[in-house]
Amino acid sequence: MDHARWKLARERKIAQGFTESPEAESARTEIRMAFDLGQAVYDRRTELGISQAELARRANMTQPQVSKLELGGTVPTLPLLARLAKALDASLNIALDGDTSSVTFTAHAA
Repeated sequence: MDHARWKLARERKIAQGFTESPEAESARTEIRMAFDLGQAVYDRRTELGISQAELARRANMTQPQVSKLELGGTVPTLPLLARLAKALDASLNIALDGDTSSVTFTAHAA
């Protein structure tokens, strides 16, 4: 089942009164946050016009680690987030409010 079908099936279940367990909701929130971070890294990297390999070099990572991060497949440590912000010549801003999150990299002034 592709992602779009899965999402539609989930929305139908919710409309029918289906509720997820607290554990499933928590896992879904963590996954969403990982994807938000990955998207923010990807957006800033492409804004800079650098490759995953170049970002990896700058952040003392490997290219596969950068790829996994951008795809939302990992939850980085705070020291890694600091290295990423420096490698992306940006400040990292993370806003958490219950089940929602916002992740942005703000470019340093030139």
